[in-house]
Amino acid sequence: MKRIACLVLLLSASLPCVAQQVADRDFAPAVSPPAFAEGKGPVVCLDEAHHNFHTLDGRFRPFGALLRRDGYVVAPNGAAFDETSLSACAALVIANAQPSDADWNTYPTPTPSAFAPAEIAAVRDWVQGGGRLLLIADHMPLAGAASNLAAAFDVEFTDGFAFAGVNDEAKAKPTLFRLDEGTLADHPILRGRHTGEAITQLRSFTGQAFRAPGAQPLMVLPAGFVSLHPAKAWAFDDATPRVDVGGWLQGAVKEVGAGRAAFFGEAAMFTAQVTGAEHRPMGMNAPGAEQNAQFVLNLLHWLTAAPEQASRRPE
Repeated sequence: MKRIACLVLLLSASLPCVAQQVADRDFAPAVSPPAFAEGKGPVVCLDEAHHNFHTLDGRFRPFGALLRRDGYVVAPNGAAFDETSLSACAALVIANAQPSDADWNTYPTPTPSAFAPAEIAAVRDWVQGGGRLLLIADHMPLAGAASNLAAAFDVEFTDGFAFAGVNDEAKAKPTLFRLDEGTLADHPILRGRHTGEAITQLRSFTGQAFRAPGAQPLMVLPAGFVSLHPAKAWAFDDATPRVDVGGWLQGAVKEVGAGRAAFFGEAAMFTAQVTGAEHRPMGMNAPGAEQNAQFVLNLLHWLTAAPEQASRRPE
């Protein structure tokens, strides 16, 4: 099996040709009606203290802009996680933390944690006491970098690449999750606060497969999916170990004490980017992902207990 060409890699949320992957600043879906008055919603902190691949002024700019149009206050978090830094946040979003800015191929195996043990304990205690966490970790090595934090919530991230199959054609196939096929699980997040917010299809872009006993599944990988585990990111060949992961997850949520937590194995689906000279859409702006933006809002509404608005729009 040959290494996948860059054209195929552009389907992924994180890739070696990252210079071609930038935020789509023109993506601005309507938010009607907003959940909160402008600037009056809960504070959502996006982690930027752990060499994150996604930041508010970078590839996750559309994520922050979407939440702000819904009334949330969105701010970067540049401090290590502890009781003080977390106290400023109603919800903490961690997207593709990394142990360092070094080239991925220089990382040791297994991938080191992006978070110190004290930070993991602080986040766990904060959620247990009522905090709200959205932990997003993509394919290798990003899943490995977040695996210790996920494990603190009994979630098993897998430091690999989730594909529909092992050949290049399967790897390039869009990953669609559909309610009518059972790959989207019924949940209040999928139903939304009224019928206009209901989600029937989502698209993700490669990512990882994970398991989460005791969590509520949202995105279930279809039968036939495999997780490839190369020694170095994107270096696949016929000897690359693989695991069948049909039925495993790419999205799940759970109640944790007085708090709530959400776990996702793919990041591009939460933002909007363009790649290459052709500005090919990837993320919320891509074909098949037309409902992703509403899903992001529904998820944050569930995490932060946004007010019901069914009365403001008829069923």
